[in-house]
Amino acid sequence: MIDGLATTLTFVALGAALWGVVLVVVGRPLLIDRWHGLGLLGVVALLELGLLAQAVVGVVELIGTDREVDTFSFLGYLVGPVLILPLAAFWSLAERTRWGPGVLVIGCLTVPVLIVRLRQVWEAHV
Repeated sequence: MIDGLATTLTFVALGAALWGVVLVVVGRPLLIDRWHGLGLLGVVALLELGLLAQAVVGVVELIGTDREVDTFSFLGYLVGPVLILPLAAFWSLAERTRWGPGVLVIGCLTVPVLIVRLRQVWEAHV
């Protein structure tokens, strides 16, 4: 695993979650025609690209390793954030109330948890 990428993805996810919390507190729905909504969705799109890169690197390292790794758990923690984040983004766009960004906050907060767990599974059998 690339530790720098995982750390960067964690901080970007936490920053996006904080941005979403600010939108919930202010009471703004996530709209793509406003700068705050478009900016947050841009950060989430970059986060998704980073998660895709992490998934590709993780699969390549899993194939090339001679470690004993729980394959199904590792792949689940690799694919989980890649699927959860776009679902949360679409759901938050569909929700036209102030709680739309709240859905994205929860989606963004799952990313660091899954990354930490992914690292634990990878480093379990060094």
